[in-house]
Amino acid sequence: MTNETSGSLDELAKEIQGAVDLQKWTGTPASTWRYWAHIGYGPASFKLGRRRVWRRSVVEAWLAEQEKSSSGVA
Repeated sequence: MTNETSGSLDELAKEIQGAVDLQKWTGTPASTWRYWAHIGYGPASFKLGRRRVWRRSVVEAWLAEQEKSSSGVA
């Protein structure tokens, strides 16, 4: 594997977040993230093997959208 490939894999690994990672980051329980994914609520997620994961950039965009809609700012 080249350094370029290794570098992009490292970046991808930082971008991919599991439910426990999101709990540590947001304070919202991991079980809530998994439940939201199950019912189709919240940011888009996908399965990576047996794990449910989220892209950090997608979660950040979703959180910003939630903040905007709840603050009453148009």
